[in-house]
Amino acid sequence: MFKDKKIIVVMPAYNAEKTLHKTYEEVTAQQIVDLVILVDDASDDETAAIARSLPNTRVFVHKKNCGYGANQKTCYRMAMEEGGDIIIMIHPDYQYTPKLIPAMVSMVESGLYHCVLGSRILGGYALKGGMPVWKYIANRFLTFVENMLIGAKLSEYHTGYRAFSRELLERLPLDVNSDDFVFDNQMLAQIIWLDYTVAEISCPTKYFTEASSINLRRSIKYGFGCLSTALTFRLTKMKVITSKLFPVFTK
Repeated sequence: MFKDKKIIVVMPAYNAEKTLHKTYEEVTAQQIVDLVILVDDASDDETAAIARSLPNTRVFVHKKNCGYGANQKTCYRMAMEEGGDIIIMIHPDYQYTPKLIPAMVSMVESGLYHCVLGSRILGGYALKGGMPVWKYIANRFLTFVENMLIGAKLSEYHTGYRAFSRELLERLPLDVNSDDFVFDNQMLAQIIWLDYTVAEISCPTKYFTEASSINLRRSIKYGFGCLSTALTFRLTKMKVITSKLFPVFTK
């Protein structure tokens, strides 16, 4: 618990057997996490078996591979069912350090922010951590265009390290989002659409063989999906079109 708030960490997992235990140990070392939820998206390895051996961990396994977005939908649904007040999503591939969990939780608990991102770009950590140059360039280009269309000033939209308040997750129409990687992008755009302030904290990252990464073909698909999301946001904001991604809300 953190100031009477239930803290839940969710891990969308796929073939993470080599890095899961190390990630889990660092997550629990922060001593404020009440529960870890791991959703295994039909891995080919021992991810689920390892997760079931970890204390204070709830495991759910998809019977078939449903996609990264679908995995997160299950993660957040389970976290809400477990009564989470602050939910942190971190990949179990040990690319992002769990040591930032207390700082991110504190920022959400303050009530100033309902979403906190661990940014690889702030502080110049991306390239230092081994991010391929082509991915860095793509990240910067997409972020620039998205900021222009969405009207935000985020350092990046593509991090897999995020903290949310329960209030925010309850308001997001996550079920209409993609089951693929662009889910992350749609979720952030929806948060901004709802006029919530998004905070960022600099996060050192590590790129290594065992860390998860999508190939070039899927990266290109993801990139076009991000641009489509941002353009849809702008056109909906201008009332040129309507979109189920960005329905009319009252705050």
